[in-house]
Amino acid sequence: MFPAEAYLLGLKPLMQKIHHEMQRIDATILAAVRPQSDLGTTEDLDDATCAVEELSHKIDSELRRVDATLFAAIRQQRNSVNKAKEDLANATLAARELSHNIQEMNSKAEKSEATVQEKCRAIKKLDFAKKNITTVINPLHRLTMVVSAVVQLQGMASNRQYKEAAAQLEAVNQLLNHFERNWDVPSITDVREKLENIKQILKSHVFSDFSSLGTGKETEDTNFLKKLSHSCLVVDALEPSVREELVNNFCSKDLSSYEQKIIGAELTNLDEIRRIYNQINCHIRTNQEIWKIFPASWHVPYGLCIKICKITRGQVESILVNMKGKPAVARLLQELERTLKFELELEMKFGGGVPTKHIGDDIEETVDGESYSPNVSEIHMKFAANHDLVETINLRGIISSCFEPHLTHYIEEELMQYLEKVVQEETWDTDEENLNNILSSSRELFLAIKNSYDKCKALTKNQTLFNLFKVFQRVLQAYATKLFFKLSKGGTCKQIKVSGIDERLICYIVNSAEYCRKTSGDLADEVSTIIDPHYADGVDMSEVQDKFSCVITKALMTLVRGLETKFDTEMQEMECVSWGTLKSVGDHSQYVNGIYTILNNSVPVLGKLLTPVYFQFFLEKLASSLGLRFYANIFRCKKISETGAQQMLLDTQAMEMILLKVPSLDRQTVSAASYSEFVKRQMSRAEAVLKGLTKANQQSVLDDFNKHAPRITQPSVAAEMPQPVPIPPAPPLEIIANSEDVTTRLATASY
Repeated sequence: MFPAEAYLLGLKPLMQKIHHEMQRIDATILAAVRPQSDLGTTEDLDDATCAVEELSHKIDSELRRVDATLFAAIRQQRNSVNKAKEDLANATLAARELSHNIQEMNSKAEKSEATVQEKCRAIKKLDFAKKNITTVINPLHRLTMVVSAVVQLQGMASNRQYKEAAAQLEAVNQLLNHFERNWDVPSITDVREKLENIKQILKSHVFSDFSSLGTGKETEDTNFLKKLSHSCLVVDALEPSVREELVNNFCSKDLSSYEQKIIGAELTNLDEIRRIYNQINCHIRTNQEIWKIFPASWHVPYGLCIKICKITRGQVESILVNMKGKPAVARLLQELERTLKFELELEMKFGGGVPTKHIGDDIEETVDGESYSPNVSEIHMKFAANHDLVETINLRGIISSCFEPHLTHYIEEELMQYLEKVVQEETWDTDEENLNNILSSSRELFLAIKNSYDKCKALTKNQTLFNLFKVFQRVLQAYATKLFFKLSKGGTCKQIKVSGIDERLICYIVNSAEYCRKTSGDLADEVSTIIDPHYADGVDMSEVQDKFSCVITKALMTLVRGLETKFDTEMQEMECVSWGTLKSVGDHSQYVNGIYTILNNSVPVLGKLLTPVYFQFFLEKLASSLGLRFYANIFRCKKISETGAQQMLLDTQAMEMILLKVPSLDRQTVSAASYSEFVKRQMSRAEAVLKGLTKANQQSVLDDFNKHAPRITQPSVAAEMPQPVPIPPAPPLEIIANSEDVTTRLATASY
């Protein structure tokens, strides 16, 4: 901004200030003059005139000061305008000089650019020339190197310098990769043909040297194996097919020598398995140094190990199929453990696996009367093979899997024989000192199952364990069948005679079946958690548990039928009472006391032996059966007078009270409200029939009866002596059959 412009901008506020000052002075004058106009006397006017003069002097002084300020501002403005004009002229001159300089610089820049472009064109030509020269020189140089290297390689091949030849061959191959676009050039074609001839020479030399293995040359010449190791480097530099051919030839030769050692062995004895493994270990020790000549990336020992294991598997399978006599399961488990240990040793030798954790417990087996106990470290190593082995190969199951079908068969046969043995040796004795109130055969059977299970899970957790679980299912189902048919006794389906000892035995069967049902479920849960997930869905004991549930139902219904059969004498006594000639109603009848005595003798024992759940089930079925039988027995009585009906009604109420007291006879069980309602509902039908036979309701009963049977003459009810009332014929008991009969028959049919 120029000085004049700055001054003008500064003058504007000054003018505004002067304007405001003049307005203030005018206001002061007016304020001083206005009061003077009100003065009335001459003296006052003189005073006012003096005041005005004084004020006038002040105004003149102020005006002079303002004028001086204005004159100074005008002079300053004039000077600023002159200076601004001078500055503007100087700036215009400088701008013209700058424009002239810029034009000169643009001219020089255009000249420089033309010079640079000319030099760049010259440099580009030189660069193209250099690139062309390099393009020609590098291939020629590489071709020279290839020709020289091929000549050197030919000499190395003739002298069997395998280590140097391998490095030289690798270098030649890398150099030839640069001539892929020039294969048709004659000089390149000649080099390639020479190289192929040299490769064939190297291949023939290597195969010739390897054919000398096994002839004793490796023992005579200490450097022979080292030489063969170097030859493998040459094979790596050749085509992959050469390595494959060499490895196949070596493996075939090695396997032939191994098969020569095992020809003629009699594969009919389990002892041969140990001998076979010893021969394999001996073969490995003998040839281990030879196998080291191959590079680790070839995995030659591993391939040989796989092939030897396949041969061995066939031998072991032949032994298991053709062995003489039936071996003990413990003997098979011993050989299976030996096989698993052998597989682990092979993994450690050829896979580089390192066990990181030792778990497991010692397993003791008895073979041919002698204790077989492998040392703890071996057992730990065997268990570690399943989960805690850091490995690069996996040989588990390559031989041992052939044991699975035979092991499962023998375990099932052994368990079935053991089942027959424990059932035959079962005394069926109900010892009061037995705190669990279960049969000894059930405990012994599960101990045998646990023993087999522990041995199997320590060895394998796949197909063999799953097959063993299926064996456990069949064995437990067979045991459930034996318990079921142990309950079958003589007599009809509604009359089963049981003694006090039989009742205790049936309770033991109920408890044993419940123990087996629960334990089999626990076994299935444990197996499903440790078995291979592929088989976990098939681990199910529901069918076995259903079998034992059928046994429990049949046993409880047998108790009910047996106890009901004991009431036969009392029911016959009820039928023999002359209900039509009773003179008066007294205490309840004698047969009611007999029923109470029978219940009092049996129920406390059953309550102590059965669990609360099954005891409650038994009581409900007993109340249902006894109530239905008492109701049916009313219709079997010939004639019932009004007094007889009243007496029988009293007996019915006594029976109801007895049934209500039954749960508390063992002094341990409290009657449930549902049970009380159930008993009252069962006895209400008998009460309803008997109440209908009283005098007040006799005529209505007879009218209803005659309505359905008009041929029968209606007897008079007006006689002084009570007349017997004919009772409709009793319905057969089959009509009153309850659902428990159907359940029992279905349970029987399922076996």
